[in-house]
Amino acid sequence: MSIRIRVSARTALAAAAAGLGLLGVTAPQVAAADQPVPRISVKADRHTNAIAAAQPTAAAAGATVCGTGYKLYKADMLPDASRKATLFVYVKGSNPASNDAPTCAILDNNTSGAKWMKIKLCSNYTAEGCASDAGTYSEYAGPVYRNHGGCGTVTSLMKTSSSSSTYIINNVTDSTNCN
Repeated sequence: MSIRIRVSARTALAAAAAGLGLLGVTAPQVAAADQPVPRISVKADRHTNAIAAAQPTAAAAGATVCGTGYKLYKADMLPDASRKATLFVYVKGSNPASNDAPTCAILDNNTSGAKWMKIKLCSNYTAEGCASDAGTYSEYAGPVYRNHGGCGTVTSLMKTSSSSSTYIINNVTDSTNCN
């Protein structure tokens, strides 16, 4: 499963319809309902909602990769608005900011080529520890899971290669807002 946005039959149909429209020929329009709709936690902040609105296909695909019942809780463009990668954190349950929230994280590669990436999700429960995924990926690192990932941390790393000493992304953030 890829988070990368792929050209689909719907996209091709929309392009053909647009081309026919220029020629004065009409064709059925692709409905807005054909766009993927990511499931978003009611606890997600405005920033996350804005990213999900701008990248609905990626946000919805990430939830699919995580599995049934996960909703988008947090999305961050990394390292900044230049967006070399997007961190997506998904949670299950009605109180995602609790320690007991099952949590899943993915680091989506938004560059044009494969990069060395690592994502590490740490539980707030010391006994549960961390889960990580690292390697050279053209699409995404993860998913990584913690049964008690709420109030934990997520580390996102990206370099041009595993041997590089310069990080494109070196970010540590809370998995959920537990202030």
